[in-house]
Amino acid sequence: MMQGRLAQFSVPVGVVGIVLLLVVPLPAALLDFLIVVNISIALVVLLTSMYVKRPLDFSVFPSMLLILTLFRLGLNVASTRLVLRDGYAGEVIGAFGHFVVGGSLIIGLVIFLILVVIQFAVITNGAGRVAEVGARFTLDAMPGKQMAIDADLNAGLIDEDTARQRRADVAAEADFYGAMDGGSKFVKGDAMAGIIITLVNLLGGFGVGMLQMGMSPGESLQRFSMLTIGDGLVTQIPALLMSVSTGLIVTRATASADMGTAASSQLTQSRTALLIAGAAALALALVPGMPKLPFIIVGVTLLVIGQRIGARDQELAATKEIEKHDAHEGPAPDSPEALMEQMRVHALEIQLAPDLVDLVGAGTDQDLLARVRGLRRKIAMELGLVVPPVRTRDSVELPRSTYVVKIAGVEVGRGEAPAGRLLALGDHLDQIVGTPVHEPVFGLSGKWIPAEMRAQAELSGATVVDRVSVLVTHLGSIITANAARLLTREDVRVLVEGVKQVNPAVVEELVPGMLSLGEVQRVLQGLLSERVAIRDLPRIFEGLTLRAKMSTEPEGLVEAARTALGPAVAAPYIHDGVLRVITLEPMLEQHLLESRRPGDDGMQLVVDPDRIERLLTSLRLRNQEVEMGGHEAVVVCAPGLRPALRKTVALALPMMPVLSYSEVTCAPVQVETVGVVSDASAIAA
Repeated sequence: MMQGRLAQFSVPVGVVGIVLLLVVPLPAALLDFLIVVNISIALVVLLTSMYVKRPLDFSVFPSMLLILTLFRLGLNVASTRLVLRDGYAGEVIGAFGHFVVGGSLIIGLVIFLILVVIQFAVITNGAGRVAEVGARFTLDAMPGKQMAIDADLNAGLIDEDTARQRRADVAAEADFYGAMDGGSKFVKGDAMAGIIITLVNLLGGFGVGMLQMGMSPGESLQRFSMLTIGDGLVTQIPALLMSVSTGLIVTRATASADMGTAASSQLTQSRTALLIAGAAALALALVPGMPKLPFIIVGVTLLVIGQRIGARDQELAATKEIEKHDAHEGPAPDSPEALMEQMRVHALEIQLAPDLVDLVGAGTDQDLLARVRGLRRKIAMELGLVVPPVRTRDSVELPRSTYVVKIAGVEVGRGEAPAGRLLALGDHLDQIVGTPVHEPVFGLSGKWIPAEMRAQAELSGATVVDRVSVLVTHLGSIITANAARLLTREDVRVLVEGVKQVNPAVVEELVPGMLSLGEVQRVLQGLLSERVAIRDLPRIFEGLTLRAKMSTEPEGLVEAARTALGPAVAAPYIHDGVLRVITLEPMLEQHLLESRRPGDDGMQLVVDPDRIERLLTSLRLRNQEVEMGGHEAVVVCAPGLRPALRKTVALALPMMPVLSYSEVTCAPVQVETVGVVSDASAIAA
């Protein structure tokens, strides 16, 4: 715990100490210690940059770059104060000024300028450019990377925790390269500051030596120039190490190994290259005037390494050949297993035109994949259906701004979501520039307008919807309409196992003793096809158990399940405590009851086609009248007539609910009749 607290406070305390360097004079001994610390930290950072496997493993580097730059500048200020005040700045600076450059002012200035040129013109410029390009490319690639992550998640290749970690890594990588783009400017500024500080020290020291210390011009120049060059070298060497570290970090392109391991394995991967290089070195030794010993040593070394690599490659090839025969081999590309994997059809899929890839990862509220996950949860809570993972991918075959929804590989919906546009829905859009369109779910008239015209559209009374909301609403409508198709046998097994954990008695009595999983699936599909939620599975299974003792006919089982659910069937259509219903004229209802006949798919209405047409026309008119009043109504009829009437009504109004009297009356709600269907009303209309 103590170690953790020290680490927590070390950086803030260090930053405060750096600020004090700028204003508080330091003794020469303490300055020597801080200079050694500066050089050591720069060396540690350089070595760490070489051994990390990926840039994100050293994500604190941009912040550390700023702090160490400020530290070097603080040391410059402290050393300048000592040089100009005492003509002495400690043993480290003195050693660099005399021993490292041989006591020569010209040699010291040349070495200093060379270091500055290397750092400023070569390493810093290159690292800054790589960081800038890396930041831009990383941001451009974010949507594709996030789509790939969600594709792996939907395919079951990774779990939710891994996907969450990979998404965080993608975002952190973009932030890191953006920070490195700015951090490289610190290094460039540090190099410029080093040049200016050195010039100031030279001129200031020359003046102080003659005017304050009474030295001759030559003596003053010799003494203070050595100290200035030593000070410049002491600070430029750590700055050069940090510049190299910056370049190493931003140019790392592999996460499989540290730099040393990767460089060693990749430089020795070609035996031919090493042999040619060794032969070339030996050939250069034969050139007249060339020193022969260095070329011979290097050439022989390269030839020996090349020969050993050849033996290693032969051994590895033999090992791989043995493993190929002994180990289990994966399926060939044209094997039945590989072909079956390629033929696998995804239950639910969204295909996006290439210009719609930006819908993925556009933001917390506009991220398509996040909104799809929310839609899956919403449908699970409303219908009790666990929607299969939605595979999202791009398709170059689609026209611009187009998306396609597929179920089991078959297109079931198509729409548009132009980039940079919003969908405005309303009746007063004539004055707004945009592309006219019909909303795909409700068929409402609207316009795709530029995003900057949102305020104008809202002021005109229009409802403005973003592109992701349009696509997700369309997808939700498609899933609800095709819920029965999406419920697979495996889904039913999982649901049954879930009920068995909390209510084992009802499951053990029903499955498999009375009904098979396939028969239970058919009942649940029948409920979902009429938008009846299957969340209350224990109650559904109880109803099926009672009915299955008498008959396992599918239509009867579905009606038994609806009866068991009771008020839950009518609940979605109750608004403000009122259930609005459309009834059948008594004589018409009696006639339809008498016209029922059994068929392969349950009861059917055997009625004259003209009468059926008049019935559907009358029902359509009554429903339009209700919708014009801003309400929603259901058709009610006798329980025995409901299944057959539902099949007939679905021919003209597939989304029109048909309930029985018992399902309506069992709900504690006020029932309001808003229309009556009859042959006479249809003819009159």
